[in-house]
Amino acid sequence: MEEQQIRELLKQIKYPGFSRDIVSFGMVPEIIIKADKVMVNLKILSDNRDTVEAVAEEVRQLLKTETDYTQIEITLIETPQGSAPQALTPKDPFASQRSLQNIKHIIAVASGKGGVGKSTVSVNLAATLQKRGFRTGLLDLDIYGPSLPIILGINERPSVSPDKKLVPLERFGLQVMSFGFISGNQAPAIWRGPMVAKMTEQFFNDVEWGELDFLILDLPPGTGDVQLTLVQKLKFDGAIMVTTPQDIAVADVSKGADMFRKVDVPVLGVIENMSGLQLSGKIVDNQGAPITGAVLELDGVGTYPLDQAGSFNARLDLFKQGGGSRESTRLNVPLLGEIPISRELVEATDAGRPIIEQNPESIITAIYGKIADKIITQLEKRG
Repeated sequence: MEEQQIRELLKQIKYPGFSRDIVSFGMVPEIIIKADKVMVNLKILSDNRDTVEAVAEEVRQLLKTETDYTQIEITLIETPQGSAPQALTPKDPFASQRSLQNIKHIIAVASGKGGVGKSTVSVNLAATLQKRGFRTGLLDLDIYGPSLPIILGINERPSVSPDKKLVPLERFGLQVMSFGFISGNQAPAIWRGPMVAKMTEQFFNDVEWGELDFLILDLPPGTGDVQLTLVQKLKFDGAIMVTTPQDIAVADVSKGADMFRKVDVPVLGVIENMSGLQLSGKIVDNQGAPITGAVLELDGVGTYPLDQAGSFNARLDLFKQGGGSRESTRLNVPLLGEIPISRELVEATDAGRPIIEQNPESIITAIYGKIADKIITQLEKRG
């Protein structure tokens, strides 16, 4: 087996907690083959000795079972310091993590798949925190499909400060920034992974946020380059997972939640979006008089007694029921809220306004208020 074949083989080994393999991370700088012996040099940057030994052992076992070499030698190396080689002093991949200056709490809103309403949740959560009196920022990190310009009705471009940093735009009292403000929301982003990671890091380093109590990060779906850059470069308080009730959405959000947990990022809770459609109305006869003492039967939904005014209330679970509750139980975290399907919410979003601005008395506004209160309580308990 040739060196390149061995490299391809080692791409099966993922670095613990990530979807990327050790070869693409640059952790296999050298492979030496001599007759029936193969020597692999590993450069694993981690302070965790268990992680280092686990990866080395995985390499050893893979070569043992998938190749014919009788001798397998694994050597851990590092870049020499000074003039003489030093003993292995691994570096943690997360050693470059830092907090953003003057920002108290950073919270990521994430999902396993697209189309679950994560951006709408991010905007309304941020707006709710702002209404609670907190200085709040909102950063749209979905490089490929930024939604913030549409959801907040913004068509402006950010200005640049004297020290060459982007100045966030202000909308409804929020400090907001999105790739869509820079690229133009109609322009597709055709970028490879390293470019996405670089742009993500620039949004951390080159935006003049000022003093904030909360910065809400609206992440793209999945567990790709943005998420990897995020957990490596930035310290934040936790992640909120957004799902819809059906199994396929819950399965994907589980992967995202497990990714955050593997890198020691707490999951603050789960939000179930599109959680049923509330139906209400009144049944009357041909003369417009309410029909009472009867039962309304909806096929596939249920039966509902009519009250003295002939009114009924029903819930239609379009996407099954209980997915968010099951995932919160699996993760042992709170179910922060269940947000129903709402025409009012859709109209507010399409109008470029958070629902809490459009209708402060809405049932959904009240739900977001409870979600925000639960998050604040968690953070206060941590101190």
